[in-house]
Amino acid sequence: MTYLDYTILLPLLAGILLLIIPERVKYIKAGIALIIAAVVLYFSVLLYLKETVVCHLNLLDTSVGKMIHDNNTLVYLDKYVLFRVDGLSKLITLFIGFFTFLIIIYSLAYARRKKKYYNYYAYLLLTLGASNATALSDNLLIFITFWGFLGITLYKLIKAYDEESSAAAKKTFILIGSSDALMIIGIGIIWQITGSLTISAQEIPTDNALAITAFFMLLIGSFTKAGAFPFHSWIPEFTQKAPASSSAFLPASLDKLLGIYFMMRICHGIFNLNEWITLILLIIGVSTIIIAVMMALVQHNFKKLLGYHAVSQVGYMVTGLGLGTALGIVGGLFHMVNHALYKSGLFLSAGSVEEQTGKEDLDELGGLSGKMPVTFIAALIFALSISGIPPLNGFASKWIIYQAIIDFGHQAGVANNLWILWLALAVIGSALTLASFIKFISGIFLGRKIPALSNVREANLLMLIPMIILALFCIGFGVFATNRVVPFLFTSITGKVAYTGIWNSTTVSLLVLVSILLGFIIYLLGNVKKFRTDDSFIGGETNRDDTGYPVTNFYNTIRDFGLFASIYRKAEKKGFDIYYLLKNGVLWINNLLSKAHNGVLLNYAIWLVAGLIIMLFFLM
Repeated sequence: MTYLDYTILLPLLAGILLLIIPERVKYIKAGIALIIAAVVLYFSVLLYLKETVVCHLNLLDTSVGKMIHDNNTLVYLDKYVLFRVDGLSKLITLFIGFFTFLIIIYSLAYARRKKKYYNYYAYLLLTLGASNATALSDNLLIFITFWGFLGITLYKLIKAYDEESSAAAKKTFILIGSSDALMIIGIGIIWQITGSLTISAQEIPTDNALAITAFFMLLIGSFTKAGAFPFHSWIPEFTQKAPASSSAFLPASLDKLLGIYFMMRICHGIFNLNEWITLILLIIGVSTIIIAVMMALVQHNFKKLLGYHAVSQVGYMVTGLGLGTALGIVGGLFHMVNHALYKSGLFLSAGSVEEQTGKEDLDELGGLSGKMPVTFIAALIFALSISGIPPLNGFASKWIIYQAIIDFGHQAGVANNLWILWLALAVIGSALTLASFIKFISGIFLGRKIPALSNVREANLLMLIPMIILALFCIGFGVFATNRVVPFLFTSITGKVAYTGIWNSTTVSLLVLVSILLGFIIYLLGNVKKFRTDDSFIGGETNRDDTGYPVTNFYNTIRDFGLFASIYRKAEKKGFDIYYLLKNGVLWINNLLSKAHNGVLLNYAIWLVAGLIIMLFFLM
């Protein structure tokens, strides 16, 4: 078997096998899934280290091909079943295997008592195999086949169990499916323009309406998968209703990896972009950052809060890739990887809290840092990472994007002249992210202890291991960003990059460490034993143990502030949700057409003739 057999065929075949195995032996199924994921990760690492830059899969040489005697069919299929192993596809495949392995470890404890998770591990493996095939495909037909299959597994991993979760699953499936249909149209236009479906052979200038149409058709598919504005609305509802492990697996990691991967392919491979498309990409990027983080600020359900941040962070990736410079691409791809690391960790942390407390609302939580210390420390690292606090990985990738925006402003162009706007909104988004995660950390782990949660204990070790690993990666990818991580992961894609100004991640990390040590020394020299403690004084009343201030109350003032109040009210009524806007439009047209169905035979005959005339007109 080849590397591609192990990374694509093995998990697909194993997933099909697990669908057949009865659910009553789910522990055996979980063990098989873990072993398969470990094997796939191992070969993904070998594939990443493979020196060959580009190769195509010859079906005749595969293990499956050798079992098929109709070689003429395989020779014909070889024209289309092409797989490309380059720096970008190897990077995506490596992290797909990594996150799948960690999620399965976490799920061994998280999903063990949840009877509704039928065929859970089977769909994880099917998603793994289809994701690898998507990332490695070099033919647009093969690509869209596996890409569309992922929409089915995404739907199945929501695990609809009530009316609201079923509605979220349906919405996800319809939005993803609709974007896939638009992608098929875009692929058809590419075939019409170039006569080829090979991804690596495309280089289409966006200087005519047909090419621009194809570009935006494919871009909508990329944005819907990754969760960029305005095609993001499925993600918050998915994360609120789906299992935390599914949210960590798909919207937090794999969907971001694949969505941004495809954006990279179409923006810096298939098409050559003009300056107006660059401007549109940057507008979408910064809009996604600000709009989603403003929605996250007012959420009380911590899983939905994380869902909106999964959208907001896509804006940084879109902005980086939209710049089109080597430094911008490195920043966008690096942030893609970093986001998958800390956002998966945040969802796993949230899942641990949900598992131990049975609650998802910040108003019902608090004071869990002593009860769940490992989860608290890991969640704090993830929260600081996503907020862009040095020396963690989120800061490193955001800083590269900031530098890329400044460099972008030195060039001529409409979008270039607005560089200060892109930079300001990106920085503001990071500040608002920090404010939002103060709410997340304070609401769950800090504040006064709630008596109802007095019996809460730390999460299972199997749930803690993935969180600890992800937290260590967040630290390591930040500390060694410029010297080790970026050169190892991204230079094969963009070539060497030069940083603006004086910045070195290791130096920054050392300075942060020194400042922490100095603060600790000053604290010790202050002889803390001389300090007295007393109860707080509030309006002449002592601060009783049962007194507390819900952290969400402060953020409610944002919801009720001036112009924001009307915007938030409209958002709550789905006034900006593209799914409901299109749904209402379709229903309006349907109601309009239904008026023609009045039971009069003559009217039906007139409509029939009119329809035939319209069809003939288009056929001619």
